[in-house]
Amino acid sequence: MWLELHEVVRRFGTRAAVNGLSFQLERGAIGCLLGPSGCGKTTALRCIAGFEPIDDGVIRAQGVVLAKRGESIAPEKRHIGMVFQDLALFPHLNVHDNVAFGLAHVSRDERRRRVEELLTVVGLADRCFHYPHQLSGGEQQRVALARALAPKPDIVLLDEPFSSLDSELRERLGLEVRQVLKRFGATALLVTHDQREAFAVADVVGVMRDGRLEQWATPYELYHQPATRFVADFIGEGVFLPGDIVGPSAVQTELGVLHMNGGARWRPGQRVDLLLRPDDVIHDDASPLTAEVCARTFRGADFLYTLRLPSGTQLLSLVPSHHDHAIGERIGIRIEPDHVVAFERKSS
Repeated sequence: MWLELHEVVRRFGTRAAVNGLSFQLERGAIGCLLGPSGCGKTTALRCIAGFEPIDDGVIRAQGVVLAKRGESIAPEKRHIGMVFQDLALFPHLNVHDNVAFGLAHVSRDERRRRVEELLTVVGLADRCFHYPHQLSGGEQQRVALARALAPKPDIVLLDEPFSSLDSELRERLGLEVRQVLKRFGATALLVTHDQREAFAVADVVGVMRDGRLEQWATPYELYHQPATRFVADFIGEGVFLPGDIVGPSAVQTELGVLHMNGGARWRPGQRVDLLLRPDDVIHDDASPLTAEVCARTFRGADFLYTLRLPSGTQLLSLVPSHHDHAIGERIGIRIEPDHVVAFERKSS
């Protein structure tokens, strides 16, 4: 594995900001640590970079130990590129010199070729002699990425790199950053609290909570096959529908019997909550099953409807926007889930 963390712990006093963190990242893959504020994701990134020591566990890159308890390779010797949250561009240097900053060890001609190549790839060749204050936020972000890639690091770390940008620019720039990283075959690890950003950039995403990794999987698996209730709640949109196990993989619900994934571990009579995503609930005027529209959000191509069942349970449904229903109206629905995942019912 290109990057490996095994049971890494980082404590601040009695609090473990990172608590037994383990994952592996293959060469050329883009990973992401995703989670709410305070979950330990940035501390984990700083441990990989060498800015924080670790109290237990081991961090390896290409089989070489970067850090373990009582031992640590200096940050500048880890062959890691870093894109900071505040970008940390040098205001007194132009774009060319910012990108060339880490290339003092190569010849002048090689340095020029490398900078020109990177600026062409990130679309800033015509901004070569501009200074950071003359660039937009997105352009500054691309300069920071080019500077991190310039020394051909083994790993690129990105710490909340789009947090200062508006949501539309974040998503677009995330796709651009992914394309650049893939073009250079870079192995990278991103930290963010924004799941849309994580899904746009990363091949594999780790959801963190209280210093631990809840699940390390592809975005598709996180959305459709969440390993824990926290992941199911944190990723995407959805609701939990109460049900009772009535047979192998079969759950009796208010909406009828649904068949779930991984039902072997459940016994008849157990009470569960089923995760239903908005795309599992289909608007169907011909269906005998109806629900009341109690809220709606217009999203352009579709509406996100909040629907109330007779019991009071609420569902979410994505409906094409030419179906314009008023609050209080009852509409027909049917359930067509591709993946039904069950979790043990929370006690009241």
